Amino acid sequence: MGSLKLEPAQSRLDLLADPVAKALAVWPDDAPVDADQVMVAPIDAELADTAAFCEFYGVGLDVSANCVIVAGRRGEITRYAACIILATTRADVNGVVRRHLDVRKCSFAPMDDAVAKTGMEYGGITPIGLPADWPILVDSRVVATPHVIIGSGVRHSKIAIAGPALGALPGAEVIEGLARELA
Repeated sequence: MGSLKLEPAQSRLDLLADPVAKALAVWPDDAPVDADQVMVAPIDAELADTAAFCEFYGVGLDVSANCVIVAGRRGEITRYAACIILATTRADVNGVVRRHLDVRKCSFAPMDDAVAKTGMEYGGITPIGLPADWPILVDSRVVATPHVIIGSGVRHSKIAIAGPALGALPGAEVIEGLARELA
């Protein structure tokens, strides 16, 4: 995991957004990893964006997972969801995601909406601790990765977790082809 100084996340709640800390406190007993196997590392908040983070800390893009919040509309109803994809890919928002959410229009959620609805910082949003009624769509490549780095809900840290654990989060669904490789 590059030069990250990892510690058990439950012992460093100061490095987690409040919704993330609350989710770890009620971590399911049947999860593929125990809550004490969810690790966190402090980082420079100015380096939270994926490319800068990976370069500075020596973490491969192929083990860095992004959580993107999407909003889909059908009529007057807006549905939110999280897409978990590797940094080497891009979510197929207008195809796979739109059809999966059964909406007419789908796009990345506006930053202000994503921050307000998740209680997390933009650039640090993570699938751990999202609203319970949101689907979490996980690209199959993420769960096939033994360990990934994701956001922690804040910009000044990152979480390291087993890829398969993300596919087992409450509300998660593993989807083949959710994302496409970047050209």
